[in-house]
Amino acid sequence: MENKLKAVIVDDELASRETLASYLKNYCPDIYLVADADSVKSGLEIIKKNKPDVVFLDIEMPYGNAFDLLEQVDNIDFDLVFVTAYSNYAIKALNMSASYYILKPISIDELIHAVEKIKSERNSGDISIHSKILIENIQSVNKQNHKIVLPQLNGFDVIKVNDIIRCRANDNFTEFYLTNGTRKLISRTLKFYEDILKDFDFVRVHKSHLINLQYVTRYMKGKGGQVEMTDGSVVDVSVNQKAAFLEKFK
Repeated sequence: MENKLKAVIVDDELASRETLASYLKNYCPDIYLVADADSVKSGLEIIKKNKPDVVFLDIEMPYGNAFDLLEQVDNIDFDLVFVTAYSNYAIKALNMSASYYILKPISIDELIHAVEKIKSERNSGDISIHSKILIENIQSVNKQNHKIVLPQLNGFDVIKVNDIIRCRANDNFTEFYLTNGTRKLISRTLKFYEDILKDFDFVRVHKSHLINLQYVTRYMKGKGGQVEMTDGSVVDVSVNQKAAFLEKFK
């Protein structure tokens, strides 16, 4: 078992635990399952006792959820794969931190992909960074202080939401414009980041533009109009988005 990753499962549904255990045994030879639990309390106990490399964690459980459990862990020195059947708010948080998650019913391909990503990042020394950022975001009251992980070809960048002035669509990529004057081109669509950031004072003003309202300095009237940002950039507002944008300033 020397080269295998020690894992535990925390899920309140027996059938889900059994299915996941079976999939891990048959399709993920690098994972060694040592224990499972059915609640936040028992999950915390097996994590402390077994000191796993990977925790497969259901998000919604009776008497608490995955985040309640994680906030009680003194040191998150393991990787996490979240398992969820729904919970949009949780998926937004997971996407911000680029954490691994699998939707129920569990796809074998998604499971294998998550395990492969964990193995790859462990080899590069990035153990549990996504989980730590996730917890920081959950504990932060000020949403603009939340952090987002932006994947790159050779790793990832971690930036504060407050450092993003605007985002621009570039085919299937998104270009981030930051307060320090730099730009980052990320291989995800603008729609993906719109879904994540719309609860953080970001608004889609055009099919190609998502802006941080914190950095709007001026609106110029027109058919749709234009918005000037603190970095001097001018962004078009589409006719369809004009009313929703102006509503934010009432």
